[in-house]
Amino acid sequence: MAPRTKRPPFADPDVASVFDGYSKAVRTKMLALRALIFDTAAKTDGVGTLEETLKWGQPSYLTSETKNGTTVRIDALKDAPGQYALFVHCQTNLVDTFKELYPDAMTYVGNRAIHFDAADELPEDALRHCIGLALTYHRNKVRKHL
Repeated sequence: MAPRTKRPPFADPDVASVFDGYSKAVRTKMLALRALIFDTAAKTDGVGTLEETLKWGQPSYLTSETKNGTTVRIDALKDAPGQYALFVHCQTNLVDTFKELYPDAMTYVGNRAIHFDAADELPEDALRHCIGLALTYHRNKVRKHL
């Protein structure tokens, strides 16, 4: 399912180049995931403007303006054609939180990733919530300690 918003243009040609290197099926899903990340950021209080860049050669989304979130990275899985993933920092509790909230909605790998198959629909509502939690992780962590 494609997100309901227009896909933003690429500000960084290196990021666009990475997307161009994906297979057509994965690129289509990755572009939809990218749009969902930007849309979620725009609709989530406290996120601010996202910075899109490459980290470890992967498209990465940072809350550089507010510093309220942890980096969200997305990429095709090199060893699994037709598969791609969303990654969060492994030293957060985010994947455990995602598992608690949506135990059967997605495929979780370790403490840092959600894996997807290009043949499947994105679980948009669950994923939007998880992305929002990642993009506000530091702000929410501070609030829990107050």
